[in-house]
Amino acid sequence: MPEFTRVLIANRGEIALRIIRACHEEGLEAVAVYSEADRLSPHVRAADLAVPIGPPPAIDSYLNIGVLLDAARATGCGAVHPGYGFLSERAPFAEAVERAGLVFVGPPASAIRAMGDKTEARRRMQAAGVPIVPGSTQALTDVHQAVIQAARIGFPVLLKAAAGGGGKGMRLVRDAAELESAFDAARSESLKAFGADDLYVERYLEAPRHIEVQVLADAHGRIVALGERECSIQRRYQKLIEEAPSLAVSPALRRRLSEAATAAAGSVGYVGAGTIEFLLTANGTFYFLEMNTRIQVEHPVTELVYGVDLVREQLRIAAGKPMRVHAGTLNPRGHAIECRITAEDPFNDFLPATGTIEYLHVPGGTGVRWDGGVEAGNAVTLYYDPLLGKLIVWAESREVAIRRMLRALRDLVIVGLPTSQAFHLLVMDDPGFQRGDIDVTYIDRFGLGQLPHGTREELARPLAVVAALLAEERRAVAQPPREPSPPPRLTAWALEGLREGLRQ
Repeated sequence: MPEFTRVLIANRGEIALRIIRACHEEGLEAVAVYSEADRLSPHVRAADLAVPIGPPPAIDSYLNIGVLLDAARATGCGAVHPGYGFLSERAPFAEAVERAGLVFVGPPASAIRAMGDKTEARRRMQAAGVPIVPGSTQALTDVHQAVIQAARIGFPVLLKAAAGGGGKGMRLVRDAAELESAFDAARSESLKAFGADDLYVERYLEAPRHIEVQVLADAHGRIVALGERECSIQRRYQKLIEEAPSLAVSPALRRRLSEAATAAAGSVGYVGAGTIEFLLTANGTFYFLEMNTRIQVEHPVTELVYGVDLVREQLRIAAGKPMRVHAGTLNPRGHAIECRITAEDPFNDFLPATGTIEYLHVPGGTGVRWDGGVEAGNAVTLYYDPLLGKLIVWAESREVAIRRMLRALRDLVIVGLPTSQAFHLLVMDDPGFQRGDIDVTYIDRFGLGQLPHGTREELARPLAVVAALLAEERRAVAQPPREPSPPPRLTAWALEGLREGLRQ
């Protein structure tokens, strides 16, 4: 059995802080790493030890395997947790960690490699009896092969990067006339993003739901599925809102999805936490999409509905211990929703935003959870993903969860740069979303072009009030008053103004 008492977290932001807390609850010490841009980040302060790893660009810091392993060895770590993103799904990193005599908190490199190559994954799923979207199971060497495959399965089709993810190297092709230019564009984008230009083709499904199943597998041969998450609200294949359970999944369908997910994980000898993603059509037919061989950004909704700490289970499994989750006892309890709060301007095509967080007020109360990676005074740059934090709520029903999320979003205050908060408020208030009328085309149908006239100004006005009060407070500190005076009233009338602006 591998044993370790100290874990290096090879990541940053909210997931690094999340893992540090889980380590401490498991009685383990946590070592943080940080680039020059992150030296004042909360995860650095929360760790038992912190090691600088280089300049801000990720290629020189969080993606530098040698520097990360040096940090682990120098601090006496016995294990490395990759979090999500960065190196989390890179088989060479898992192998390098193991060669260094350390425990990789994740699946075997062979499983990462098998599921990382989309055509290989499709072949394995087909052999395991897991339904896949009709299409090719071999990489396409030229556009002529793409033409043959597209004619076989019928238009419209998707061209996809075999090494891909996140929508990169992907093109929708509706007829044969578009195929050659789309093939060249997808191939070029794939090469730039992943260093490989292999493509495959599959049938394009009109308006499916994106449903994923969380799995846990330990080294003792047990694989457990922890229900599904609804991840259909996406923009350019990037998830924005997730919830559990899905309104579209009945208990019988949940069993079928869970059986397919455990079969998929078992087919590659999976160990650890992972997610099997499916596309679900309106008639209840589902198809394997891909496997994420890591912890997911949206894992909190599963934790709240199933009462399982997935990160603590990851650490336990990596130590060779049996998981504490037992199949047959997992039924969803209540409903959870997660909104990704990002430094992006929803009124300007979600353009990434930079700046300093001048003021941050995090909501609380019953059933509200904030998994954040920033605090007031932190600079937000373009070096990393724009995710600032995740606002998650749980309630006894979906209806109450939506109302709770609306309340929590109205209570959240971030001053200093644009965020996606306004977008989430508008979605939660949308009758279509409230009915559950959602699929992967929701954003196109909902459309930010349908925002009421003046909405941006109305939402920005109360934030400007808070910013003005902060400026007044700074001036007061710089020039102390001649006699004592009360501090600026941020929470009394300024925040109420914010709520009124958001309601309009």
